[in-house]
Amino acid sequence: METFYLIIVIFLFGLAVFDLMVGVSNDAVNFLNSAIGAKAASFKTIIIIAAIGILIGASFSNGMMDIARHGIYQPEHFYFAEIMCILLAVMLTDVVVLDLFNSMGMPTSTTVSMVFELLGGSFALALVKSYSDNSLGLGDYLNTDKALSVIMAIFISVAVAFFFGMVVQWLARLVFTFNYKKHTRYTIGLFGGIATTAIIYFMLIKGLKDSSFMTGETKEWVNTYTPLLITGCFVFFTILMQILHWLKVNVFKIVVLLGTFSLALAFAGNDLVNFIGVPLAGYSSYIDLTTQSGATPDTLLMTSLLGSAKTPWYFLVSAGIIMVFALVTSKKAQAVIKTSVDLSRQDEGEEVFGSTPVARTLVRISMNISNSVLKIIPAPAKAWMGTRFRKDEAIIADGAAFDLVRASVNLVLAGLLIALGTSMKLPLSTTYVTFMVAMGTSLADRAWGRDSAVYRITGVLSVIGGWFLTAGAAFTICFFVALFIHFGGTIAIIVLIGVAAFSLIRSQIIYKNKKKKQAGNPTVTQLMKTDSSDEALGLLRIHTREELTKVLTYVEENFSRTVTSFMSESLRGLRKAMGATKFEKTQIKQMKRIGTVAMSRLDNNMVLDKGLYYYQGNDFASELVYSIGRMIEPCLEHIDNNFNPLDNVQKAEFSIVSEEIGTFVHDCRTMIENGNYDNLADEVMRANRLNNELSHLKREELKRIQTQSGSIKVSMVYLTMIQEAQNVVNYTINLMKVSRKFQLEEK
Repeated sequence: METFYLIIVIFLFGLAVFDLMVGVSNDAVNFLNSAIGAKAASFKTIIIIAAIGILIGASFSNGMMDIARHGIYQPEHFYFAEIMCILLAVMLTDVVVLDLFNSMGMPTSTTVSMVFELLGGSFALALVKSYSDNSLGLGDYLNTDKALSVIMAIFISVAVAFFFGMVVQWLARLVFTFNYKKHTRYTIGLFGGIATTAIIYFMLIKGLKDSSFMTGETKEWVNTYTPLLITGCFVFFTILMQILHWLKVNVFKIVVLLGTFSLALAFAGNDLVNFIGVPLAGYSSYIDLTTQSGATPDTLLMTSLLGSAKTPWYFLVSAGIIMVFALVTSKKAQAVIKTSVDLSRQDEGEEVFGSTPVARTLVRISMNISNSVLKIIPAPAKAWMGTRFRKDEAIIADGAAFDLVRASVNLVLAGLLIALGTSMKLPLSTTYVTFMVAMGTSLADRAWGRDSAVYRITGVLSVIGGWFLTAGAAFTICFFVALFIHFGGTIAIIVLIGVAAFSLIRSQIIYKNKKKKQAGNPTVTQLMKTDSSDEALGLLRIHTREELTKVLTYVEENFSRTVTSFMSESLRGLRKAMGATKFEKTQIKQMKRIGTVAMSRLDNNMVLDKGLYYYQGNDFASELVYSIGRMIEPCLEHIDNNFNPLDNVQKAEFSIVSEEIGTFVHDCRTMIENGNYDNLADEVMRANRLNNELSHLKREELKRIQTQSGSIKVSMVYLTMIQEAQNVVNYTINLMKVSRKFQLEEK
């Protein structure tokens, strides 16, 4: 039996390695997004600095291991076999949940997933034990007070991080303004001194105080001379930063890179427990089993887990090395970082998220509150504050999402909050803190303008919703996994390992396919960066050709699919067409948002000359999609209700013209794709002929209705199909006309 549990412990460590890989992919956003978003250094330099921070931070994560040992459950009431059941359920659940969120490119919390998985697994076993032995209640098995404090610390950190991020950034912007190079003569040294001293105090003194490398004498010396050390650091770094500024060194870059290092260090110290704390608890339990004579898995109570963890240094360093490797090689980390950076960027651009009623309501409420507050503030004060928030003076590196001032505040403040939680042994979520600090600073920086606020808030709500979904999914899945393992034994473990492996492999395949479909559009990226009106017009033309080609491809495929499916009474085909239409509607909205931002890159003359044609083209593309949708709806309802199909005459006459329409749309798509409009006059004549044919079909069907031959329900659907087919032809040819005017220079 000991051999069996040894295999489980080894498997737990195997899962821990994979968990480290998956977790770092998720949490890389915590310490990389500010440095990358502000382009404080090359990507390689930022990665090297973060890697060093991780390796050092791994050395003092020892104190946080207690959460996995006795932070959620009361180990003295659980037998060894039950503890191993809980820990195995936690690890199996964790790797699947985290990989799922990483594949979606959504930042989630490794801390929250671990805490709620431990809670779910412990709750499942506690229910079983309470049912079989009512001498103890659920409160005796679960460490409810500690679990509640952990959960409250995690979620309160959301509000705290957002509030302080907003306030500190607002104060920093009042001091430095967007044109920070003009306002750093005497303040930059003080800012650099405070930032550097705070980082050193919380990251090194507070962190290394609990390190397994620190002796008792060293800890006592640090505690005794902490005020002197802090004062000395403040004076030294204030002078040093001021001198560096006089030597033309950008102090903000130093703060950002040091903040990246410190945040990576805090991440390793705070979140390492999420990756190896659980298997180390299993390892400690196994050692306890093998060293006690006569102990069996079903009789040994795990009182030993009440003691603090004594993790060997080689476990910590090995975990740090694996994390560094994952950081350097992970592709999913880049998707998670992009989500956070896009939501906090200073300028408008391609918005990933759409608009929701909740976001619109929040924007409306915020505007009303803001207007009320502005009425109270004296006019001179408002005028002065307005001079400090001139976004057109912002000094932002080429391709960066925001400036170095905001990046500095993001990193220093997030590092302080996380380190404070770590020193108090509260597992504050690094994801929650860093993300919400970034959102608070972007709000204070007025990055959420009226044209983008609703999309940014929708994105923030989506991410926060994902966090709550993580908690619920982690608790629920681990609850049932623990029960399955408890009652199913060895067979259940083998089955779950297979299910987890299948889920991870499937997730990787889905992620790769998704990345192929959603690869970033280089044309849009360049379009959002350019300041040249001529270059912007050229790029916008390229982007428009690409998007209109996609729209006409959709029209060609789904017009044909709708007609064919309706005639063959294929409910599946019609539902597929409806799903494609819903997706295309979201793409149209995205295309319009990008176009609106892109038009702002053009000068007034170009907007007047080409803007009308561009917007008309977008409108015709939108109408094409909605025409297909209006055709699908009655067809789908008709087939779903099993009404009579089209008769043979209707099928024959409409099949001919529908094939011609499909060919017409295909040829128009080819013209736009190639940018060649030489045959546009021929296509206009072709469109007129198709319209005449469709009008003839409409007159013939009206005659059949008057003579009451055939089903009136079928006739109504058939007339709708004819009408929408005419709309498809008209909108397509109109799209071609305005596209030619937008794409080509007038001669």
